[in-house]
Amino acid sequence: MLIVMETGHTEEQLRGVLSAVEGAKAKAHVIPGAQNTAVAVTGNVGPLDVRLFEDLPGVREAIPVSSAYRLAGREARRADTVISLAGGKVRIGGSALVVIAGPCAVESEEQTLRIAKQVARAGARILRGGAFKPRTSPYSFQGLGLAGLKILASARQATGLPVVTEILDPRSLDIVCEYADILQIGARNMQNFALLKEVGRVRKPVMLKRGFSATIEEWLAAAEYILAEGNPDVMLCERGIRTFVGSARARTTLDLNAVPVVKRRSHLPILVDPSHGTGMRDKVAPMARAAVAAGAHGIMVEVHDRPEEALSDGPQALSPEAFARLMGELRAMGPILGFTV
Repeated sequence: MLIVMETGHTEEQLRGVLSAVEGAKAKAHVIPGAQNTAVAVTGNVGPLDVRLFEDLPGVREAIPVSSAYRLAGREARRADTVISLAGGKVRIGGSALVVIAGPCAVESEEQTLRIAKQVARAGARILRGGAFKPRTSPYSFQGLGLAGLKILASARQATGLPVVTEILDPRSLDIVCEYADILQIGARNMQNFALLKEVGRVRKPVMLKRGFSATIEEWLAAAEYILAEGNPDVMLCERGIRTFVGSARARTTLDLNAVPVVKRRSHLPILVDPSHGTGMRDKVAPMARAAVAAGAHGIMVEVHDRPEEALSDGPQALSPEAFARLMGELRAMGPILGFTV
């Protein structure tokens, strides 16, 4: 249920609504708006009678919401969510296009600092890098762990770029929060509900990647787990789904239909990862441009200056020079599509 308050309601009237929701053994989420404040109600076991709330002072209307993603949906919030980082210098959502770039994995301090400085010079606004790497084979490089997190923190200090890195399980949440600016939930963990609940209880932005075979409804419902725990700063990332394509064409199918669909159904920012979505270097830039043309709020691109030596996903990493060219192309698209880079 969504309870819409009257314009000019008092704090006492809002507290009365929150008390009534608590009395119904449900959970209230206050959603401030430009014109009206709304209260989203979750956690109720059965349907709630709208008359319990519509007659309360200060309430304009109570709207039943049957969607599995009550907080992530447009019914709860008409305005787009914008997530601020670095004291407001970096904004995810709205009219600015945010570009996230860096190596797939943190391999050494020298490698990470070298690449971080290159992507920063080209115009990236956020640095990516994996300290904990979920790999298909147990014998593949699994990341440097805590040492990798410390290297990312050093790269942030050297470049000023906020850092996004993946978290794999609740046990490492505290340590990752200490070093990262954005917590990434990877495709393999999209429906790790215990982990989603834990990141929902911290005050760090969360990037939720779409699962390999997840529908958009399942993806938004996964975001709901985070929002329902109190963390409003969630962004979505399309990274390709498994279909009938063969490995000679692409790693997965990058579902760019998801961008306009999500923007219609949800207020959360949506980004696209063309590196994992294609798995092939020559396809990354074209699909990045297509993602931006489709309306994505940002892209995440893997960059490595020695891809033949990369310990993870070298074939899909752009060179720093190719990344700089892509940034120039995106800047040229900005005035046409109405965004800034």
